Formats: sequence, C-alpha cells, structure tokens
Amino acid sequence: MNNHFTRTLVTTALPYANGPVHLGHLAGVYLPADIYVRFKRLQGENIIHIGGSDEHGVPITITADRESISPRDVVDRYHHRNLEAFAKCGISFDHYGRTSSQLHFRTAQEFFREINGKDILVKKKERHFFDPETKRFLSDRYVTGTCPICSNPEANGDQCEQCGTHLSPRELINPRSKLSNRVPELRETLHWYFPLGRFQGELENYVNGHSGDWRTNVLNYTRTWFKQGLTDRAITRDLHWGIPVPAQGDEAKGKVLYVWFDAVLGYISFTREWAEKQGSPDLWRKYWQSPDCRIIHFIGKDNVVFHTIMFPAILLAWNEGRKNDVYSLADNVPASEFMNFEGRKFSKSRNYAVYLGEFLEKFPADTLRYTIAMNYPENKDSDFSWADFQNRTNGELADTLGNFIKRSIDFTNAKFDGEIPYECTEDDWATLGIDWAGSFDKLEQAYGQFHFRDAAALTMQIARSANRFLTDSEPWKMLKTDREAAARTIALSVNLCYTLAVICYPVIPHTANRIYTMLGFQESFDDMVKSGKVRWDMASFPQLHKGHKLLKRSEILFRKIEDGDIAPELEKIERILAGIRRAEDDGTREEMHFKPEISSDDFFKVDLRVATVTGCEKVAKADKLLKLRLKVGSENRQVLAGIAQSYSPEFVIGKNVILVANLAEKKIKGELSQGMVLAVEGNDGRFNLVEVNGSEIDGKIIQ
Repeated sequence: MNNHFTRTLVTTALPYANGPVHLGHLAGVYLPADIYVRFKRLQGENIIHIGGSDEHGVPITITADRESISPRDVVDRYHHRNLEAFAKCGISFDHYGRTSSQLHFRTAQEFFREINGKDILVKKKERHFFDPETKRFLSDRYVTGTCPICSNPEANGDQCEQCGTHLSPRELINPRSKLSNRVPELRETLHWYFPLGRFQGELENYVNGHSGDWRTNVLNYTRTWFKQGLTDRAITRDLHWGIPVPAQGDEAKGKVLYVWFDAVLGYISFTREWAEKQGSPDLWRKYWQSPDCRIIHFIGKDNVVFHTIMFPAILLAWNEGRKNDVYSLADNVPASEFMNFEGRKFSKSRNYAVYLGEFLEKFPADTLRYTIAMNYPENKDSDFSWADFQNRTNGELADTLGNFIKRSIDFTNAKFDGEIPYECTEDDWATLGIDWAGSFDKLEQAYGQFHFRDAAALTMQIARSANRFLTDSEPWKMLKTDREAAARTIALSVNLCYTLAVICYPVIPHTANRIYTMLGFQESFDDMVKSGKVRWDMASFPQLHKGHKLLKRSEILFRKIEDGDIAPELEKIERILAGIRRAEDDGTREEMHFKPEISSDDFFKVDLRVATVTGCEKVAKADKLLKLRLKVGSENRQVLAGIAQSYSPEFVIGKNVILVANLAEKKIKGELSQGMVLAVEGNDGRFNLVEVNGSEIDGKIIQ
C-alpha cells in the first residue's frame, strides 16, 4: 500500500434519483464521507469529494410509469431535491454530477468500446419475460407475482419485500407484467456479459493486499463471492431509458448499458466534469490515473461487491494490455452497516423513513449530524431514535458545548469590553488538565481509520473538560478579588472556544462557523480552512492574543428540543407502524402448541455458547441450507443451518450467534454439522438469527 499519497479522491455511492434520500442513506455514506473530507481539509490535504445522482435503471422508469411522466421529469425532480438537502446538511461535494449528462454517456460508452474491442465481453442469447401487449422485454422489477417462499402475492422479480428473499423473475408463481397486468411470455434476447471470473485471480490479489486495513465486513462479503466463484454478469438490458449500447447492427437496437456497469463509471465522468470546471480538463487524470492519489469509496454494506469486485474488474479490463492511461484501483472501501429507525429497518416502499429534506425543515442540520455521528454504524447496525436525538441535542450540544461557548463569550463581552484580557502561554494551556498530545493523537487516529463515532465522542470529551474548567474556576467570583486571575481564566476559556471550533468542524461545521464569527472573525470558517489559514494543528495551543476583539454579540448555538417538538414525529411513526401491522396481520391468531414439559436439569444439559460467523456459503443442491464456519473461543466449528432462504451468505459473516455446542455431530447432504445455531421463525416463514452484540465474546456461555 502506498503511504505517500499527494492527493486524495473521495467518492460516495450514487443515490437513485427516484425518491428523496433518508437518514439511513446519510448515516451510511454521505455524512461519514463529509466528516472525513472536512478533517483532511483541516490537515491541509489535497482532497476532493465527488458524488452525484444515479439516473438510470428500472426504479426510475417504474416511478415514471406510476406517475405517468417521463423518466427525465423524475430524475430532474429528485436530483435537485436531494442536492438541495445535501447542501443544507453541509455535505461538501466538490462536484455533484448526473449519470444522464453527455460526458457520462461518452465515458460509459468509451469503456464499453474499449473492453468489447479486446474481445473480453461475451454475447449470449437467453429467454427473458416479454410483455406482448406493450411489446417490451421486462426487467426484473417489471415482473410481479407470488413469492415462492412466503406466498406474498405482490413480490417483485428481484426481491420479495415481505420476506426479503432475493429472487429472479422466473422463480415467481403466477408472474404478470406490471405494465399491462398480463401474463408475460418467455422470448429469446441477446445481451453482452462481463466475464468476472477472468479477473478473479487479480481481484483476489488486490483484496488480499488490503487485508490489514480494510474493514472485516468488506473483506468477508468479498471473499464469500470469491469462494463461490465469479461468473459472467450481464452488462446490457432491454430498456428505453439509459445509455445506448454503442455496438453496430440490429443486435444492439433497444438495448442500454446495465445500470451496475454505468453507475460506477459516474465516479470517473463526474471527476472529469469537475476538472473542466477548474479550467483544466486533464486534471482528473491526476486523481484516477496516478499512483500518487489515494481513492476512497464510501458506501453501504449492500454495495460492497460492486466496489470491491465489479468496478475494479471493469478498470482491470480497461488496463489490460495498456501502458498509458491506466486506472488506479481504490485504496479503501469503508462500507458501513445499516442505521435503523426506532428499531426497524428503513423502508421507502412502506414510507417508514425520515427523509433528510423534511427533517431539515424542522431541526438544525448540526443536531442531526452530531446524533448520527455518535451512532455511526461502523461495524454493526445502529439505530436512530427521536428520544436519543432529543437527549443528545439537549444534554451534549446545548448544555455542554453551547453553554460553554455562550458563557465564555458573554463574560468577555460584559466584563472585559469584548477583548481578550490576558496573553495565554503554553504553560497556561498546560494547566487546563487536558492531555493535548494524547487527545489529538487519538482524534487523528480515529478520523484516519474511519472511526467517526470515536472521533465525535472524543471531541465532546474536550468540550466537557472546557465546560468543567470554566465552572470550577468561577471567574465571576474571582473577578471581585483577583481580576488578573479572572482575566487569565476567561482568556483560556475563549481560546478553548477557538479550539472547539476547529475540532468540531468535521462533525458540526455550521456550529464551527458560528463560533468563529462570535470570536470576531470576518471571514467564514469554511473559507479559512480552504485557504489554509486555519489548520488542524492550530487547535492544540492558544491562537487568540491579548487585545483580540470579539464580535460583542453572542447567540444560543442550540435550542433545546422540547417534547412537543418531537410529538408529531412519534405520532407519525405510530400511524405508519399501525398500517404496517394491519398489512402483516390478517386478524387470525395461531393457537400455541407447546412441546412436552422438561425439568430444569434437562435444560441445563444444553451448552449454549456465543459463536462468531467467520465464513458462510451455500450448500450444493440444498436450497434451504447455508454452511457456517464458526469461531467458538479457540475452536472452529462447521454448522449447517436452514436459513438460506432468509439470508444471503455475505450478510451472515461477522454476526455473533448462539450455538448449541454439545449437540451430537451429524451429516446433512454429505456435509458435517457440528451443532446448531438458534433462530426465530416469523409469521412470514422467514428465520431470524438470534444475535448477541459486543466484541470479544465468542465462546462465552449463555446463562
């Protein structure tokens, strides 16, 4: 790994422009990327943040069909709406592009021609569903029918929303077209396929080269695909909305590039657009085609393989046989887990979500940014709740940080005519009781290693220390007997305000700008960071000298969230959940039948242990079975579990499960099973693994 990069390119997953972004999107991708970029800018790093809208694919056309408008109308609406919400939240993109732009079309078609010209792509004829009434081939989302797993009559051709099972259209029972509601026909069609298997060796070497610095979930998800063996994957589709396949003849007529191939290339085309805006059209090459640039993809865990296998494979195919214009692969792919909402998964289809734009109409952006940062789903799913949002805003932002800033500035304005009354030395700074070297070392490590929850918590610890110093020093009392000592205390406090503006900037940038203004600076904090006049290292020692003049006006940084402010949101949740429960519950109740009674002595014979899933794969010729590799303390086990129709292998890896450890071994489908894992069967027939949260707990006994 190159540790001497001179510039950094950060990309963020492209949201579909068919609906508003919600807090789950913000927590998993856009906020952590922005926090990282802002920190690196403070350190003076040459870093750019590239994002944009994914404006092709079936979700766009389905929304357009449902509303009887054009796909262009859909993407125009949501691109601008989401960009406005991101800007209001302080997500500092250097460029936010669109995959419907002309330059993106040219870039994607350029890649197709290059790879196809090397005879890497494979053409295949297959039978796909066709709607004879509309005379259109149907992509998976355009086919609906009964789920073969849970009997949901409205399952989609790619996934059943009710039980979560991934499907293909031909697995549905009684399939029908969403366009005409007719039974579709199977007709032959030709498509281009990308042979991922051709690049498996190179991809494995690439991933293994990052085994020491990539997150465990990223490595495990990716290696599960390697274990199963990479296969050919279609890169074209029969659709009317998208980038036309740039091939000659009738065989390409009516076909577009598949969105998975097209969208990831947006990172490149958007960087090219950014370079053109800088007046230097070739500048993008210093980010994509230079070993001196570090590329980082911020994504959610559901996008891992697109960024660790598929996109790298496309770049490897382009690079094959080339000496010039060679693309670099990403140095890191910090994928997050999911953020849930009030204990349940966000669901746009059921409207169970908090949308970013709507949230920011009611509450300040920084209160949201801080709450999400403190609950960042780094290595396990986390949760956003209105109660936690209220408590953190009131207790940490308002009572700790905001209270300290306002008291310090108000006292200076009232008692010292708005001027710093004392020249702080480094010796004075050392008496504050804060381990500056240790604190900044921990902060820098946390940001550099993408531990944003730790970084936010460490920042608040320094705010608490500052607040405690001012409270314990009591300059309002000291002023009556020792004005010089009071002056020293307040000068240190105002300098701490400056320090807090700097270290809070990555997480709560609007607040940093407001503090900076109250400290008497005319320029915006953002501009000072970009110009290099405010740097990260300036936060660790006093910056405001004796005689420095404040604004002579303070403001309350954070208004407390009252119960009445969140009451409408809680009522909204109850209405949505009531509707979901009505949809899930047909009014019948299953009569409970229990097994014969056993004694407590019998029960305590069962040895229940916490085990960590280190690997998982499907069992050949067994649709319901997954083969789990478990770590139980110092021992490794193999267990077969009938959960394949509820979980894909990559989503099981890393989970802490409960193992019946003293169950006799048995062979199932020719495979040895050394125990049993516990799972709960829901009303929909789907199994949910019983999970245990925490680290360093494998092998522990369950009492």
